[in-house]
Amino acid sequence: QVQLVESGGGLVQAGGSLRLSCAASGLMFNSYNMGWFRQAPGKEREFVAGISLSGRTTRYADSVKGRFTISRDNAKNTVNLQMNSLTPEDTAVYYCAAAQRVLSVSSRHNDYDYWGQGTQVTVSS
Repeated sequence: QVQLVESGGGLVQAGGSLRLSCAASGLMFNSYNMGWFRQAPGKEREFVAGISLSGRTTRYADSVKGRFTISRDNAKNTVNLQMNSLTPEDTAVYYCAAAQRVLSVSSRHNDYDYWGQGTQVTVSS
């Protein structure tokens, strides 16, 4: 049974930082491109960042470029999202996702096979 479990969310002031982690189990982790998505109340789920199987290729939404960094540790089956210079617009539930069906890092949520339950990030002004 595949499980993706996010952690690290919380409440932070604008300008602060958080580090999200996603622990994967039940899958061959190094066979999956990994991604982070987020969904704010009343909005559609949107792509935040993605990373390739080896970690050599990363991709970011324009809104987080230069502030967020995605990384993975294939030995520990984890993917992380370091979030700096947070703003209230970053407030959302953040989801970890795994994609095996695509050969490159995708920003389309339909390309991802497995999802975590999400972790809340709230940035106060």
